Amino acid sequence: MLTDELKKTIQDAYRQFLDVKQLKARYGQRLMIAHIARTLGGIKRNQEQQRGGGDHLCVVEAGTGTGKTLAYAVAAVPIAKACDKTLVISTATVALQEQIIYRDLPDVLTNSGLQFSISLSKGRRRYICLSKLDQLLSGGDAKVLPLYIDEHMAAPDAESLSLYTDFAQQMAAGQWAGDRDDWKTVIADEKWARVTTDHAQCTGRRCSHVKQCSFFKARESLTQADVIVANHDLVLADLALGGGAILPPPEECIYIFDEAHHLPDKVINHFSANFRLAATERWMEQIERALSAMVALPIMDNSIRGELESLLSLLIAVRRGLIPLRPVLEELLEGAQERQGVKSLRFADGIVPPVLVDHAKSLLAGFSEVIKQAEKIVDSLQGGMDNNELSGNREANEQWLTTVSMARFRAESAAALWRSFASDATKEKPPNARWLALVETGQGLFDVELNASPILAANALKSALWSRCFGAVLTSATLTALGSFDRFSMRAGLDTDASFEVVPSPFRHAEAAELYIPAMDCDAGNAEAHTAALIDMLPTLLDADAGSLVLFSSRKQLRAVREGLSAEWQGRILAQDDLPKHEILTRHRTCLDDGAGSVIFGLASFAEGVDLPGKYCTHVVIAKIPFAVPEDPVEEALAEWISRNKGNPFMDITVPDAAVRLIQASGRLLRNEADTGRITILDRRIVSRHYGRKMLASMPPYQQIIE
Repeated sequence: MLTDELKKTIQDAYRQFLDVKQLKARYGQRLMIAHIARTLGGIKRNQEQQRGGGDHLCVVEAGTGTGKTLAYAVAAVPIAKACDKTLVISTATVALQEQIIYRDLPDVLTNSGLQFSISLSKGRRRYICLSKLDQLLSGGDAKVLPLYIDEHMAAPDAESLSLYTDFAQQMAAGQWAGDRDDWKTVIADEKWARVTTDHAQCTGRRCSHVKQCSFFKARESLTQADVIVANHDLVLADLALGGGAILPPPEECIYIFDEAHHLPDKVINHFSANFRLAATERWMEQIERALSAMVALPIMDNSIRGELESLLSLLIAVRRGLIPLRPVLEELLEGAQERQGVKSLRFADGIVPPVLVDHAKSLLAGFSEVIKQAEKIVDSLQGGMDNNELSGNREANEQWLTTVSMARFRAESAAALWRSFASDATKEKPPNARWLALVETGQGLFDVELNASPILAANALKSALWSRCFGAVLTSATLTALGSFDRFSMRAGLDTDASFEVVPSPFRHAEAAELYIPAMDCDAGNAEAHTAALIDMLPTLLDADAGSLVLFSSRKQLRAVREGLSAEWQGRILAQDDLPKHEILTRHRTCLDDGAGSVIFGLASFAEGVDLPGKYCTHVVIAKIPFAVPEDPVEEALAEWISRNKGNPFMDITVPDAAVRLIQASGRLLRNEADTGRITILDRRIVSRHYGRKMLASMPPYQQIIE
């Protein structure tokens, strides 16, 4: 497929872009273009259906400053058009998504000579639901079930009604299209939840507002677009619905996953299941009341009334079946440990106690019957609406359909949890993590939560995406760990025949930055002594007049170090938790712009995705090797499974993960080719331990100064 003509199109587009922008070609960028073109251009059409390998997958680690968007756009757009496929560019963060849709792709389109159309894809919850808005403004909100389980059904207050009226007026005037992100001010989550919907409540083409629907209007534009910009959550939501529900089917797509290192964790979250006992009882009672009211309506068709009565009986029976479950769960949680303020119990090897398995099987059967009956009613309502066979007005029919659809959706969510708890964990490879937790729900109240989650994204990605998509590119600045793609391949389910490449960074690390590891009398494993050493050393290490970023692995140590410093130094520090992240960054930049020094004390969220170029950050201090706190049930279960298979969880998971986070943290220093500065690591284990030396060797080639 990579014909000479296609090669020339890609080369000409890249050359023209550089000429128009008066830029020099970057070696790493050229390598990335060539690597993507070879991989995607090598896909044969007879390989399209249900691939078993990974030869259609391209993995590229490309550091900050490579110009990744330009590289994958000029390589993949011509190939996607030649194959008549849609190019889906997916990011992990809104910030990068907005940068690509509003800056990077328009820049490529304007200056490369390539012709392609672009569309932004968002989920239903980013758009207003006109049916709900209409019901709210007409006083009919009480007939609609809440979108979220814990959402209250109270009537909207005067402020909310004023906002909703403004929504309607702006849409009627053609000044707003119903996109939450385009509204003139930030909309509070609790206010937006009342006027948005999801696939469970949306009645689709049967809705009387479908012709004016913001979501469906936006979705229509996707069918015409050559390039769709989405996010990982939306891609995974589409796959969870079978693929092709929101985006084009995977078989018709070439995917570009930017910030691909986030993809495995996103998958685990999407394919996990949970069940809160008290919250479930509440929503079942809500639906029972709604169904009872529907059954009592004189205008209800007798055939539909009988089906609703059967559904109501099934729901009541399942809810009653939850009553004997509570003492079983409470007894199991009596011996649970408290971790990070939450009392939880993880089942070793994912094996659920027999007494709980019996309840799981019974509840799975009960919820399955609810789903079956709800689907039957949905079919009857949809058929009746399509053929105008139902009595009552269309709006009432839509509300009935929404209520039953929501009952089905919530029953499906519950069934997913009980299906996992009823499964034989000994036959799972690897086993799912399963655990109980006592979670606070507000006002001093607690609920018992049951959880099930895959411990690796590999199987889900292989079956739902890699085996179906036409092709995919996965790229990020941090895909390797300790110089190998093994960690990422294991987590993402990539076969060995996938194409892997590390392209060189444009930064001259050795000339631009020093990596300084000072002498210390204490081991970072001794928390008290290490904290005391930081309090003593930081005033001599930091320049009071410069911009610095100090990264901590624990909130407790961050607070202790700040409190231990002099009042003079405390006045220069902007600490995480004191202010929102964006406010800290704004104040920090303002201080530097005014000629004063500023120091940010941050945790993990400041070690990735923070852009402080030039004078805003000339010194990054890393307090400790950023090992993860080993208390997450999913990570614990993964470590347990690796141990069972004669692996070493510390060397196989903990050290590689920490090595990646260390590179991400150090990457806050050099944000463009003109930046210079110093990185200081205040953890002697980086040179005194074998694993530390492996981490050090895998870092970018900074000039090292080791005392």
